[in-house]
Amino acid sequence: MATPSEDDKTPARQKILTAARTLFTTTGYASTTMKAIAAEASVAVQTVYFVFGNKRSVLEALLDVSIAGDDEPTSTLAQQWVAEAVAEPNPLSQLRIQTHGARLILDRAAPVLLAVRAAAGADPEVAQLWASTCEHHEMVLRHLTTALADKVDHLDIDRIVDVGLALLTPETHILLVDERGWSPEEYERWVVDVLARAAGLGG
Repeated sequence: MATPSEDDKTPARQKILTAARTLFTTTGYASTTMKAIAAEASVAVQTVYFVFGNKRSVLEALLDVSIAGDDEPTSTLAQQWVAEAVAEPNPLSQLRIQTHGARLILDRAAPVLLAVRAAAGADPEVAQLWASTCEHHEMVLRHLTTALADKVDHLDIDRIVDVGLALLTPETHILLVDERGWSPEEYERWVVDVLARAAGLGG
């Protein structure tokens, strides 16, 4: 079978990532083979290797795309909603902006994040991916909370970061939205309310 060309790489990449999302979030990362991804994507297995090289790279790319919402190599800290939250002078409005941005990420990425976490226990490379993802999440939240501290007197940054980390998890999002039937907007309002109370603001 012929090797795919560079021109074929982008559409093949999208098909492979869609297939990988289905399999990683249902069958699980460990049980999913490159052959299975190829079959689900309706491409040759050589195409999967050509585009990504190995299964771990497929998972990493899927996670990046799920968090970013697109295939652009832009970090969360460089996203427009983060800049808007930091620039917002009203602290409650900042919480609303940043929680909306974080909620949209969880809408896209929560099942993939859980798949990464589940695989981390048995795969050292995936464990590193999970650890770096958690570190980045905390870094973003701390950046936003530090900006909030400039608008709220005597704000306990560590405390607010801890509360945010507890609320904005894939487990909490899936529990309330997927399992308990909350709308994403209800979940978002609840997070804002709890963060606002923790920060000493009105909900």
